[in-house]
Amino acid sequence: MAWSFGAFRLDPELFQLSCRDVPVRLEPQVLSLLIHLVRNRDHMVTKDEIVAAVWQGEAVSDASISSRIRSARQAVGDDGARQAVIRTVHGRGFRFVPEVTPSAPGHATSEDFIPPPPGRPGGRPSIAVLPFQQLGMLPELTILGDAIPHEIIEALSRLRWLAVIARGSTFRFRQVAADLDLVSTALAARYVLSGVIESPGRTIAVTLELTDSSSREIIWADRLVAPVDEVGDLRARIVAHLVSALEAHIPDNEARIARLSDPAGLDAWANYHIGLGHLYRFTAADNALAKGCFERAVKADPQFARAHAGLSFTSFLEAFLRLTPDPALAARNARRHAERAVELDALDPFANFTMGRTFWLSNEPDIAADWLARATALNPNYAQGFYASAFTAMLTGNAPGVYAALDTSLHLSPLDPLLYGIHGVRAQMLIQQEDHEAAANWADRAATTPGAHYLIAMIALVANGLAERHEQAGRWRQTIRRLKPDATSADYCAAFPTRETKSRARIEQELRRQGF
Repeated sequence: MAWSFGAFRLDPELFQLSCRDVPVRLEPQVLSLLIHLVRNRDHMVTKDEIVAAVWQGEAVSDASISSRIRSARQAVGDDGARQAVIRTVHGRGFRFVPEVTPSAPGHATSEDFIPPPPGRPGGRPSIAVLPFQQLGMLPELTILGDAIPHEIIEALSRLRWLAVIARGSTFRFRQVAADLDLVSTALAARYVLSGVIESPGRTIAVTLELTDSSSREIIWADRLVAPVDEVGDLRARIVAHLVSALEAHIPDNEARIARLSDPAGLDAWANYHIGLGHLYRFTAADNALAKGCFERAVKADPQFARAHAGLSFTSFLEAFLRLTPDPALAARNARRHAERAVELDALDPFANFTMGRTFWLSNEPDIAADWLARATALNPNYAQGFYASAFTAMLTGNAPGVYAALDTSLHLSPLDPLLYGIHGVRAQMLIQQEDHEAAANWADRAATTPGAHYLIAMIALVANGLAERHEQAGRWRQTIRRLKPDATSADYCAAFPTRETKSRARIEQELRRQGF
């Protein structure tokens, strides 16, 4: 879906702003900011939401946010004094002001696209992990410069969507690690992970950089520090932190580049990555766009397991969120696509994850638990797999299992696109344990997290109602009616078919009391 306001047309599918049909050249972050503001034009957008949407939650200064807001205003003929398009809500956030007319996405011509960097290969993304450069290392710790990259290679090799160059090849570049041209050309690696390790005092510090070898752009960097006597824990943290970061930043970068290419020339992987970008927005329109991308990926490569798993995910959302008049058919499609994904690649964690979630829809949590356990065994750093395991444990009333899996998921991916679900499952479990005050606190956090859908708002409504926070419950009641006017208690119970009958009856009673 594209949006028109005044002389401007904003098309998120083409990742393009145009004025009177003339493309407006913008930095990707500015365009992402503008898309986020228009998509959420029915309410104020906080700075935290902007950081989550544009910078994927990385720490940024207020000056950086202000700079992007200023550029967005200039692009649409606005300014900080007039604020006719982007209004500042002092101390809180921003609102998109003009009336917007939705329309079908545009059909681009070759003149609309900025070509990707020359020589950029298609297909599955590839990465080379180089040995770390060592600065002032204690003699007994120098082995870490090779040991940690080796552990990273082993962990990344579990990711079926990422081709990892073997250690025997990448470690030949120990003396030329800074020469990205040589490394990327010799190894045909789309991404290069480099690092610096040092031991100032009695600490170990590791700085990591992920570089797009075509554009030479650093798309992610971080620094982790620990005392020398905690080096074992630091090694585990580096691997877990890195896998989680790459799961987010490489697909996002791949989707961004694919959007700048001619759609007719996109291969299966490019369509898949664009689909992922839509998938995690959890709206009917974005789910439909994601489904179209995955269908094109399957058409381009019928043996592409992850594209089939993506179709299972979109069908799951159609059933779970009641985005279709026939949820039963959507549930069957979710199972069918997941089965095909597992058939094509039984070792893909994402395929096993989507298979497990289909058993939520058929109220078979014990079978779901087995598939989700397989997903996290295949990738021990799979944050969404642990979240789904927590959801399954919630259905059976296994509170210790819920909290352990949620803590693991949050540790692995503190800014996960399913963060609202992580908090929402915790709130639902607390409702079942009759700790309504704590449930309301967590539910409020869940429902105000970007991406939260109407079922999360229903958890917040129930929790606040049971905690006798009537004013807050009233606000969530209005939110639910805005997000899904025909929402009912049956939708809630179908999405969360918990086995604990006492809490289910209490929740249903509260929903009826609130008019659902």
